[in-house]
Parts: sequence; C-alpha cells; structure tokens
Amino acid sequence: MVSQTSVPKVIIINAENATSEITVNAPDGYEVSVNNTFSSSISFQPEISNEVYVRFAPSEPVNYYSTLQISSNELNNNINVNLFGIGTPLTFTYQAFNSQPLGFGGGFNQSASQTFNLHDDLSEIREIKMFLQIDCPNTGCDDWDRFANIKVKDQSTGNWYEIGRYITPYWVGTQQLSRGLEFDVTDFKSFLTGPTELMIYIENWTAKADIVSVEFDYVAGTPDYAYYAVSEVYNLHSNSISGIPYGVDHNIDLDKSIQMPNNSESSHLRTIISGWGHATPNDADGRPCAEWCFRTHDVKINGNNTFQHYMGPIGCSSNPISNQSPGNWQPDRAGWCPGMVVPVRIDELDLGLNSTTFSFEYDLEDWTSNGNGGNAFYAISTYVVLKSNSEIVPAAIQD
Repeated sequence: MVSQTSVPKVIIINAENATSEITVNAPDGYEVSVNNTFSSSISFQPEISNEVYVRFAPSEPVNYYSTLQISSNELNNNINVNLFGIGTPLTFTYQAFNSQPLGFGGGFNQSASQTFNLHDDLSEIREIKMFLQIDCPNTGCDDWDRFANIKVKDQSTGNWYEIGRYITPYWVGTQQLSRGLEFDVTDFKSFLTGPTELMIYIENWTAKADIVSVEFDYVAGTPDYAYYAVSEVYNLHSNSISGIPYGVDHNIDLDKSIQMPNNSESSHLRTIISGWGHATPNDADGRPCAEWCFRTHDVKINGNNTFQHYMGPIGCSSNPISNQSPGNWQPDRAGWCPGMVVPVRIDELDLGLNSTTFSFEYDLEDWTSNGNGGNAFYAISTYVVLKSNSEIVPAAIQD
C-alpha cells in the first residue's frame, strides 16, 4: 500500500568466517533493518548468523522490481537478492446510493437524489473514481438500452453537473463487472467533498426497475494541482431527447462567451455527447441519425475549428457485459454502446487564453433531416475545468 509499510520479511546472512563490516543497500521502495530502525542502507559487524529485516515501503503506485545488495570487503562479488512488490494506492471508499430502484410506474421514479458525506480532506487525494452497479429485481431488468447519468449539485448555483453518463445494457445489470461501470470524476473534486448532493437517473419507462448502487474511491497521492474550478457551458443532459435537435432548425443558443481568470495552470473542456433517434435520410451505409450515423463535430474557439469530436464506433461487440441477448447490443452506434460508459472528450485549452474572453461554439456536422423516421437529438454537457496551485475562480460563461 502506497505510503504504508509491509510486515518485514527476514533474510539470514551466514557469516561464520567473516570479520569485515557488512553493508546492505535497499533499492527504492524498500527499507532494511537489524534492530527495528529501518532505513535505505545499514552496516553492521557480522556474527555467525545475522538476521536482516526487509520491508516494502512504496511511495508511488507502480511495480517495484529491484535488487537488494549485500556487500563486504571480504566478498569478491556483491550478493544480490531480487525483490518484487506492487505499490497499491491507499484508497478511501464511500458508499453513496445503495440498491436504489429506478423505473416508471409500480411506485418507482426515474430519478433519485440524496446527500452523502464524502471525503473531507482532498489535499492528499490524487484522483476520484466512481463505480455504478446495476442489479435486477425478481422481474428482471428493463428490456431496452436507456440513457442514464449521474449528477452532482453545485451548491453555489443550484445547478446539476453531469459527472458521468452511460447507456444501460439490454435485459441485464452490470454484474459481469466486479464493481460495475467505472468513471473518472476527478475533474469535479471541488464538489465531491463533505456533504454532497447527488442525483441518479435512468430513462426507464417500465416497472422493471433497475437497482442502482454507487461508490466512490478517493485514491491517495499527490494531486496534480491544489485547486480546481468548474464552469458549465452546456447542460442539455436531462434525457436522451433534451439535447440539440439535429438536422432541423432550432432555437438553442450554442454560441457562448468564456472569460478566463489569469492564474490557470491547466485548462480543458470536458464534454459528454451521445445521439438519439432514427431520423432519415439514412447515410449511404444505411445508418439513420443520430444514434447510428457516424459524424465529426467541430469545437470552435474564436471562430476557428480547434477540436473535433468523432462520433464513431467504440467497439460495442467487445463489451465485457456480453450477456445482453436477445438485445441488439453488438452493432456499433455513433460514439456509445449499450452497457458502457459514454466517453468523456477532453480538449486541452491553450494557456494563452488566460485573462482573455473567447468565443465558444459546438458546431454539428451539416446534415438535413427529411422529416421521416422521427427526430434526432444530441444530449450534451460541456464544462470548463481549471486547475492551479493558487486559489482560482471558475471561468465566467455568458450567452
């Protein structure tokens, strides 16, 4: 365990005919002792039989494959002892939602919110992982793949920030994964501390409720930066059809103005986007929009196409949740799969934008619906994440 020490193991050095001092040098990640005072190197006058204690003391979450070196003036060659240890990070686990049913009808609701007490001190937390497990009731899980997400409330504004999105598997839960679906939510660490209000949602329209549990792992280590600040750019993530209408005229304002503080040391955009609907005309390969049609959307900074988001295949057939039959889970969708986390798209911003105000626009690839096959939508959330080793205010977002 990182920042902790293991139970010592003993090495016996036989030195019946030796008179010269023996030195034992421990490699990085290990300590040695002959008297319960451990250090990286020890020297001692030998006896006939000498017990040397070795313990594992990792400082980083890496593998330590190294060599302990024993030397003496009376040895022609040093004696090497191979050592191997795995630096497992110290982790604090917090249970949030525990077997919360989500459904529609039968006394169920599609969402639930609750306040949980999470880790108080983030000064020595390197990352935060979230795990979501779906179990099925006696009636079985919902037959369909559904839009679903997890949100945290910004107590200063009352807004709900989407920290993770996924699509439920057909027919089953996520039990094929030991802890369910995994999300990296470190970007939202400033909200995920102390009393924290969370919301879970599944667009389940049946009384076959999904039974949802959520846990957080706070992984100890040195943070990349001491302070984080998050601002919301787009919040079109209430459900699968609350997003940007695709291929038709709409009145959603996608043009934003973003004012940056002067002390950001790392800045990025964090976007989650997934398409829904079977609108036509189909693409040449027969794919309707926006669940199936592969697209490339542009992120414009100051009017320039700066980043691209490709809505293409992500390997649905290789999903480890492979027991979704008879559901149609294997064909590739456009940027998401049933029973998988919807990918987070990270775009690093130039630090030259500090102390400036820049324009931002999410520009969908051109396509026009012919009005058949229903409507197409892109549910989207975008945030500006700032990091610094000095206290930092969030970027200011204006329409």
